[in-house]
Amino acid sequence: MSADRRVYPRAKLKWPVAIKTEEGSIDGVTLNITPDGCFISCRRPLRLNVVFDLAIKIPKSKSSIQARAEVVWSNIYGPDDEITPRGMGVRFVKITSEARKFIAQAALEHFKGQKVEVELLQTLSTLVIDLTEEKKKVSGG
Repeated sequence: MSADRRVYPRAKLKWPVAIKTEEGSIDGVTLNITPDGCFISCRRPLRLNVVFDLAIKIPKSKSSIQARAEVVWSNIYGPDDEITPRGMGVRFVKITSEARKFIAQAALEHFKGQKVEVELLQTLSTLVIDLTEEKKKVSGG
């Protein structure tokens, strides 16, 4: 496992997001994503522990990933630069297994040809395989 205790490697994928809260909506973009969560760059990050609905737009597609997420890290008042962009780290608290699989497959594609810890790539591959097998069992295939 990596030094920062993540199960999956962060894929630096920039996907547009729409955040819906009780106070209104916020637009942003993912700077990195895993099947467990993402970092969202946005002008008005939410406070820690806020739970909200999230739509992640899939590039080159008309579809989006719908999820419920919780803020686990927020840069509300800090600098907004290349090193520490304004935004928030979120974990997915409710997301379909198909969406997790899609994110894992996109991350695997992103990491092709890059140096990444083999163990972390294996966790992505295992997730894709496990969810495919689970779907076959449910559908009787």
